[in-house]
Amino acid sequence: MEVQELGSTRYQDRDDEDLAKHGKKQQFKRNWGFLSMLGFTTTMMCTWEAVLTANPAAMVDGGPVMPVYGYIFCWVGALVTAASLAEMASMVPTSSGQYHWVAMLAPKGHSVFLSWVTGWVDLIGWWANTASGVYFSATVLQGLLVLNYPDYVFERYQGTLLMWAALILCVMINSIGAKLLPKIEGLILILHTAGFVAILIPLVYLAPHKSPDFVFGSFINSSGWSNAGLTWLIGLMGTNLPFIGYDGPCHMAEEVVNASVIVPWCMIATIMLNGVLGFAMVLAFLFCIGDLDAALDSATGYDFIEVFFNATKSHAGTSVMTAIPIAMTVCASFGFLASSSRLTWAFARDKGLPFSDYLAHVSPKSAIPLRAVVVCAIITAITCVINIGSSAAFHAMISLTTAGLFTSYEIAIVLMLLKKLKGEPIAYGPWKMGHLGGIIVNISSICFLTITIVFSFFPEELPVTPTNMNWSVVVFFGEFFLGLGWYLARGRKAYHGPIIETGFTSVDEGSHVGSSKD
Repeated sequence: MEVQELGSTRYQDRDDEDLAKHGKKQQFKRNWGFLSMLGFTTTMMCTWEAVLTANPAAMVDGGPVMPVYGYIFCWVGALVTAASLAEMASMVPTSSGQYHWVAMLAPKGHSVFLSWVTGWVDLIGWWANTASGVYFSATVLQGLLVLNYPDYVFERYQGTLLMWAALILCVMINSIGAKLLPKIEGLILILHTAGFVAILIPLVYLAPHKSPDFVFGSFINSSGWSNAGLTWLIGLMGTNLPFIGYDGPCHMAEEVVNASVIVPWCMIATIMLNGVLGFAMVLAFLFCIGDLDAALDSATGYDFIEVFFNATKSHAGTSVMTAIPIAMTVCASFGFLASSSRLTWAFARDKGLPFSDYLAHVSPKSAIPLRAVVVCAIITAITCVINIGSSAAFHAMISLTTAGLFTSYEIAIVLMLLKKLKGEPIAYGPWKMGHLGGIIVNISSICFLTITIVFSFFPEELPVTPTNMNWSVVVFFGEFFLGLGWYLARGRKAYHGPIIETGFTSVDEGSHVGSSKD
């Protein structure tokens, strides 16, 4: 299937027509087919791995039932959101993603500003996502050092150095190894699945098992919040993390063969495949958790390392099992950097960023946006420095992943829903849900996103201290108003929506986008 897709003239004609219809020139090579893009998205989300690293946040606000029922809630929410985004990705298969859809769907007088806002918060989310990938890989490795060397002192500056090491590898893969990235992602997909089995079997076989009542019926509120429902909603921060990044294929669309079909299906298939693996890991972990308090208070900083050690009774066995999620998280960061750089490049192409002319450059030899890759890496490296001064401040930075990405999703989906409710014509692509079904899915997604965004700003525990305060609300609006200041001062004179680089666009598109002369 992969070979047929990459060599099909029919698909190439469709891709050329899709880009021309939206006023864009083909600047990348289309090296990605269904299997490689499925591998890209699936391994980038790294759901079962994220279950292990994120579950302490969920366990504080609800105990064992939070990872179970919170996971199911977020799985369904991710599915309806991905379906809503997939419909728009099929309509406009460009690397611009959400901000291009908003430019088309918004009322004419508000389309440019709403489009810029969507692009900016989307970028905030993706830059934070790249930082979160290298952070988890580095700090889990430090947790292993704590386990194996009792005299080791967990220093934050060492964690930052490890983050930089992982980031350098990501840059190399996205520059020198960019042509091989589609094949690498196919291999990583195999490792992603095999690694799941390699952890699940020894964990379930060796660890003592909890009762079903503990896993499915034990609500433990150690957060300090008095209201159980509020506590559960705050705990969604931990169960949402395994479902972050499914819009990644949208920003790779100009490098995908038959993008208007393959990009949507990869988003849906990823949620289904990763959802099953992740839920299996949730159940296995909770049944095998042993002493809950000891796991949550582990000196390693991660409860799953303690659970692995209690199961294997072996430092070597625990190290091998823990090395798998570390490696997979580094591999996921390859995709984080790729997606964030394509979005940065696309936004710069449309004059939405400072130094847009510089960032919009595509290397003629490699056909990749190398400058955007480097700039995204520099932003991530600077973000990693914050970890040295304050881990709480750094956590606030990476928490922007949820607020930034989900806000960009919601703006686009709300506008799409309004068009459907008003009965206005919509130029659907090959992948669509139907009128009534689409409305139901869109409304479900909006409800889910609103809940998630609002409660992502709440502190996990009471009483609130400078250490456990959720600073993400301060950082998010700080970054937003910083970008808004640039937009009001200079950006609005340059950004007029997605520019037209070719002579042909649809009638509806032409009324909502700017000219390349702008």
